Order: sequence, then C-alpha cells, then structure tokens
Amino acid sequence: VMALMALMAWRGLDGMLRTQTGLQTRANDIRTLQAGLAQWQTDLDQLSEHKGIASWDWDGKVLRLTRRSPVSADSAPDQGTSEAVQVVAWTWRNDPARPGGGDWQRWASPALHTRTAWQDAWQQAQVWSQTPTPESLTRQIQIHPLAGWQLFVHRGGAWANPLSSDAVNDRAAPNSSHGVTPPASATTNTQGSTPPDGVRILLMLPPGAAGQGTLTLDWIRPTLSGAPT
Repeated sequence: VMALMALMAWRGLDGMLRTQTGLQTRANDIRTLQAGLAQWQTDLDQLSEHKGIASWDWDGKVLRLTRRSPVSADSAPDQGTSEAVQVVAWTWRNDPARPGGGDWQRWASPALHTRTAWQDAWQQAQVWSQTPTPESLTRQIQIHPLAGWQLFVHRGGAWANPLSSDAVNDRAAPNSSHGVTPPASATTNTQGSTPPDGVRILLMLPPGAAGQGTLTLDWIRPTLSGAPT
C-alpha cells in the first residue's frame, strides 16, 4: 500500500513539475516577444531627422532607421548634427532550422558622432541584412521565431504598402511576408526618406509557447497632430 501511495505521489509531483516547466517556457517566450515589440516601438519613437541623413529606409527586406542614441554624446556630430545617433536595422531572416522557418532580428550600431560614421553604419546595416559578416553578427539580436512579417505605412491619411508609389519614392515592388528585393531603381534617398505618420507591423507567429497566428501592432508618430477642426 505504501509503495502504491508513493508511486501515485511521484506521478502527481511529476505532472506538477511538467506543468510548471510548460508555464515557465510560455512566460519566457511571451516576455521575449514583448521585449522585442517594446524595442521596436522605442526605435520608432526615437527616430532622428537631420538634413542629408536618412531616418527611414525600407527595401522590402530590411528596415533601417536612424534614431537618437541611448548613449550620451561626448562630442557633437559634425556638419550641423547636434546629437549622437544610432543606426538600427530590423529584418526577418530565413532559417529552416528555426520554428516557422525564420527569425525576427535586430541590428544596432554603436553611438555615432560624425556623418562619416553614420554613412558607414548605414551601409553595414544593409550588408548585414544580405550577407552578414562575423563582425556584424556581434551586433545582432535574435528577437523571436517568425514564419514571416509584413509592413504597412500610414501616409496621406491611409495605410499603404511601403514600397508602393502611394507610400514613398514611387517604388512599385510588391511586399510579402518574407520580404522582396526591390528593383535596382529603388535606391535610398537620404534627402527624402522621411518617416511615415504610422507603421503597422504584422508578425506571423509559428506554433509555440507564445501562441500562433498573426500579431498586429500599430505605431503612430508621437509628434503627429490631427487636422484642425
């Protein structure tokens, strides 16, 4: 009888431990996803706009942003830039070994104090999205497994594909959840790559502890004001 009771107690304890492990895994995955979404919003909130420096560029695969650096500047950047900035990049990278077939990733440069340093970091972000080097991978963060993602921008009072002619720079390449490389004519315009009024991101979550399906998050530019009434 005692042996039977001990066996029943062990099975009950094992079930409790399995449940606790599952709940902890789910909580960890949800916290990781929440941290990634919070960082996404922070990067957009901290966008920095300076003449001759692009603050926003989406080519169908990687979103590059110039934001105010979280590190205080020891010296002011040259050519009229009055604050230290940072280049960050977001992308979805294909990886068949990962749940859903890929990962949502973020890359960030160190604090930049000169325009030359910004140009180098801007180019490094582009290279990282295509053929990452061992050096660029040291500045990469895996955010969360994804089956894909989509971006839409809000300009002129409506949501649009960021690569369409209605959104920016007369680009006409289609968007997709996996990213599409735009035609060669779609080049970065450092003078006119202004951020949109809003950004909508759709994340395709694969089956996992954090749930599955499409997660949608809208961001609105903090300085956006409504039309006068």
